[in-house]
Amino acid sequence: MDLSDFRKEYTSQGLHRRDLHDDPTELFDKWFRQATELGVHEPNAMTLATVAPDGSPSQRTVLLKAFDQKGYTFFTNYNSTKAAHIAANPAVCLLFPWITLERQVIIRGIAEKISTTESLGYFTSRPRDSQIGAWVSNQSEVITSRKFLLMKIEEIKNKFKDGEIPLPSFWGGYRVIPQSIEFWQGGSARIHDRFLYTRQPGGEWNIDRLSP
Repeated sequence: MDLSDFRKEYTSQGLHRRDLHDDPTELFDKWFRQATELGVHEPNAMTLATVAPDGSPSQRTVLLKAFDQKGYTFFTNYNSTKAAHIAANPAVCLLFPWITLERQVIIRGIAEKISTTESLGYFTSRPRDSQIGAWVSNQSEVITSRKFLLMKIEEIKNKFKDGEIPLPSFWGGYRVIPQSIEFWQGGSARIHDRFLYTRQPGGEWNIDRLSP
């Protein structure tokens, strides 16, 4: 299929240096709130890119569950493929593709496990069925059928039917500590606005405009 004529003209008003904050977390917060208010479907969905020990890249969509000046947090099975990649190479990249707003945010940084206390705090806030799901899934492992999963669900339900569901030892969060954050705003005639925040040794952020 030839897609050479498949294009859309970006019509936003652009992103200007005066619109930026010294701290990229403040601008991310502003953009995230706008994405939420304007009805972007699952604005906290982000592409997580990792690199396997053999150097091959891998991507998948995960959900952002918290962010602040310290970093960007998501949760997963610690025995998953992504976790194995992070253990071998903690350098990762996050992408928020807010296409309907003609925006992207790209975060490059280092992924670190959060504390068990933080993971427990989030785990206990989840619906009970989601807590059961964390116990059921040996994420990324080959299984024989969906029926096998349904049987395991019933097994876990029965196991914990009389009390609270504990935090699995193999499940928890990662915080991506950003080293750089790029804010991309689509522009007419493909003259996009791109600003790159790069963390400096003292913790401050340097801001550069990038060519589209």
